[in-house]
Amino acid sequence: MGGMTEEIRAGLRSEYGLDQPTLVQLGIYLERFASGNLGYSYFFNLPVLSLILQRLPATLLLVLTALVVAVLSGTTLGVLASRRPNGLLSQFITVVSVIGYSAPVFWTGMLLIILFASVIPILPVSGMTAAAVSGGWLLDSVDVAHHLVLPAVSLAVVYLAQYSRLTRASMLDVLGSDYVRTARAKGLEERKVFFKHAFRNAMLPIITIVGLQFGNLLAGAIVVETVFNWPGLGRLAFDSVLRRDYPTLLGLLFFSSLLVIVANQLVDVCYRLADPRIKAS
Repeated sequence: MGGMTEEIRAGLRSEYGLDQPTLVQLGIYLERFASGNLGYSYFFNLPVLSLILQRLPATLLLVLTALVVAVLSGTTLGVLASRRPNGLLSQFITVVSVIGYSAPVFWTGMLLIILFASVIPILPVSGMTAAAVSGGWLLDSVDVAHHLVLPAVSLAVVYLAQYSRLTRASMLDVLGSDYVRTARAKGLEERKVFFKHAFRNAMLPIITIVGLQFGNLLAGAIVVETVFNWPGLGRLAFDSVLRRDYPTLLGLLFFSSLLVIVANQLVDVCYRLADPRIKAS
């Protein structure tokens, strides 16, 4: 930039509309935005929309896999811990959850890379696919799943710990409620009381928190994708920050907001399905 002549600099300012007043620039951007034109990437030399759509599937695969792992594992551990809240298993799960919640995502990712790159080299620690693999959709899918394990686990650990602690607390609260005592007084089996009456109601706060934390998962994906070189939106955001690629960053901000809105709408639907009282109202 420092070696440009004034003529070249003026031409670039005119080409990108930087010689217009700020409000005019904003109006031009919003007009293009409404028509689906998110601008052009300075660094990647591609339209921002096509660039984001190329990277979107990789991020959705990572985030949704991590979310499923965190919810299933966290709720299972929380239920186990609530069966005997003062037992050794419950105390062990609580300690592990606190450690998992306290560990930064990048630190967990680096530990996994060290472990599976040097000590137990059985899982790939970088990228989404192996360059040498190209044997049809089945082998390609297995290869992607193989590369997905470490990034998904690294991203899921923090949320797994949160869901475990929340499920334990929610289960203990529900198990002490009047309708659970009534079900026990009627002579219902403890297993039926535990899973049919208590577990279903204890899951309602988990469903709520999943929607609220979807944005945090996307933010965590930036770190995880950078650590594991996963070719998604997070890695694209990191590269765009380093290269000051502002059109790409604005497009990523828009798409991230859209994904969070869609996720919260889906959570509302799941909440209505899980809680008959909301459907009745």
